[in-house]
Amino acid sequence: MSETDAATLRRRRRDVPIGVVMVGMSLVVWWPAFTVGVWGEIFYTQILALWAASTAAFVFVLVERRPVGVRLLRAFLLLLPTALIILMFVINDEEEDIFILLIDVAALLAVLIGLPFTLWVLVRIVWPDFAHEMSAGTKWLITVVVLGVAVVAFVLGLLHPYFLNCEDFTIAGNLPPDGCTPMPEE
Repeated sequence: MSETDAATLRRRRRDVPIGVVMVGMSLVVWWPAFTVGVWGEIFYTQILALWAASTAAFVFVLVERRPVGVRLLRAFLLLLPTALIILMFVINDEEEDIFILLIDVAALLAVLIGLPFTLWVLVRIVWPDFAHEMSAGTKWLITVVVLGVAVVAFVLGLLHPYFLNCEDFTIAGNLPPDGCTPMPEE
């Protein structure tokens, strides 16, 4: 194998984790974004999955060997889903509409901030040197791709009547959303 071929192979091997992270993060963000587009809310299963991952990452961040200041900021951000769940216990559905709006905003913030941050911390746990070996351009590429997938999934959720019908949601185990398109009669 020539030196040029060996260098190309090393670059490809370095690129594989980037692709894995990009695809993995995109797979995680598309469903919450789609459900917000279709039903206008984030399902409890998504919030609890985020809570489970962020809680595990929170414990790891507390025990990792880093300066305390860096760990505390990361730990605080990882507690956002826990704060949301506590809010859901404190403010019940019988409260004024403003409180429900605050919970909805808190849920959206917890997911918008907590999900990508939790994913990033989990990537750093699995591949500790991953971010150190990555250029700022590559970090931005991952961010843009994942955000792009989230935005497109949200728009697809809004446009569901144009390419999905009510039965598609039923078959998938979801309640058909308001405004879904009935199956055409044969």
